[in-house]
Amino acid sequence: MRQKIANVLGTIYGIGILIALFAGGLSFLGYVVAFILGGETATAICVFIYKTVYPILFYFSSSVVLLGLVKMYVAGEKSMVPTKRQPPKTADKKD
Repeated sequence: MRQKIANVLGTIYGIGILIALFAGGLSFLGYVVAFILGGETATAICVFIYKTVYPILFYFSSSVVLLGLVKMYVAGEKSMVPTKRQPPKTADKKD
């Protein structure tokens, strides 16, 4: 049951991150368009992106990251834990 919940949360997390990255790319393209247009229109575009899009994007991406952490907790995954790793075994070469 925990694995099924972790799989569903992982799918939602993946889709959410994809949406957040796509929205970040669109905001970058908005700034490029504003740079090309220039003038008052560029100012309006940049202010809209900064005051409207970025706060929504920050809250959305933060909640998606929190969902990813919950997924890791439910699945029992550990990340960035200092553990001793065994070096890979190499075959002894005889000349």
